[in-house]
Amino acid sequence: MSKNQHFRSNSRTAQLRTKIFFRKYPSLPYIVKWFLISSIIGICVGSASAGFLVSLDWATNFRENHLWLIAFLPIGGLLIGLLYYYLGKDIEAGNNLLIDSIHNPKEIIPFRMAPFVYLGTIATHFFGGSAGREGTALQMAGAIADQFTRPFRLNESERKILLISAIAAGFGSIFGTPLAGALFGLEVFLIGRIKYDAIFPAFASAILADLVTNLWQVKHTHYHIDLIPQLEALPIIYSILAGILFGLCAATFSKVIHHITAIFKAKISFPPFRPFVGGIIVAVAVFAMGTTKYIGLGIPTIVQSFEQQLPPYDFALKMAFTIITLAAGFKGGEVTPLFFIGATLGSALSLFIPLPTGLLAGMGFVAVFAGATNTPLACMLMGVELFGAESGIYMAIACVVSYLISGHNSIYGKQVIGEAKHSRFQNQSGKNINETK
Repeated sequence: MSKNQHFRSNSRTAQLRTKIFFRKYPSLPYIVKWFLISSIIGICVGSASAGFLVSLDWATNFRENHLWLIAFLPIGGLLIGLLYYYLGKDIEAGNNLLIDSIHNPKEIIPFRMAPFVYLGTIATHFFGGSAGREGTALQMAGAIADQFTRPFRLNESERKILLISAIAAGFGSIFGTPLAGALFGLEVFLIGRIKYDAIFPAFASAILADLVTNLWQVKHTHYHIDLIPQLEALPIIYSILAGILFGLCAATFSKVIHHITAIFKAKISFPPFRPFVGGIIVAVAVFAMGTTKYIGLGIPTIVQSFEQQLPPYDFALKMAFTIITLAAGFKGGEVTPLFFIGATLGSALSLFIPLPTGLLAGMGFVAVFAGATNTPLACMLMGVELFGAESGIYMAIACVVSYLISGHNSIYGKQVIGEAKHSRFQNQSGKNINETK
């Protein structure tokens, strides 16, 4: 046998062995490919989240030490409005653009979404708006990750997985809850259904992004529930009652924020003037009340809600400040304010619901969020990650009940109903949330 014949024989043998190997392990190419992509997403998004959290902490501390800055909130709002009006009209939709890109992939999300939402959110918090951080994390993650669509030559289906993984990485790293982040990415765009071919990339991206954020030595807030009662009939009934109230709160928030947004758009035709006017309202209210308790993230109050019973008006005032801030056009997110609203509402409910204050605060923390975003599984898992497995059943009860009671309402108008919440609304399947109104 000649050398060429020997080489061709060995080559055919190697090819045959490779085919046999991949027949035995057909998922291996998929796993290797998406682990590499998820690693890149994790490094980029985790680093971006770390930088954003450090910046946000600095902006919050600086504002609290220089309260006169709140007087300039209208000017900050005007600048944010001008930035988006002249340079960011195509990215103004924010989180809804990400969700819409998963359902109907079109052009690559412009990279400038990441720096624009970063600057807008830092300015919002620096001057005293009431907003969160999840919207910023998700938009930064989506804009960064989508830039890899062309280099990796991803098809339409693979691009959907990429964006889901980015959302999972952004959420998981910004809150330090990678498991909840992965499920959030899988749940948030399609109510009632999960895209199972995205499970591995979503979990890998979320876990790696959280790991990278931790490697940057960025700390997350820790919450503690002192007392968790034994699982018995009465605590379950009380948990269902609390879940009903959390669901009504979530639905109210979703409905009102969309309504106030529509009023701003109808009454003020020039978009940059909307955050200017909203900034005036918020700044005047802060100085009139003499407290900054209801602006920014409100983390100290959230922590306090686990330790003592808070007054029943705290959640309502935070809701009002947040709705005006975000409906006017400031940047940030709704989720951390929803944590505040849910935790303080739960804390206040301990006045007449005989469950431990800390437990009710924790249940409200995740359940109002579950009802407002239609992501009950992610919120259950978030409750376990944040508060421990012992509280899991109570978190699950509150999240499921809130999810059902909130109806087909959502802070994300582009969410599509994949499976209606119950048979009465089967005719709404396939529609987005806006079309059900």
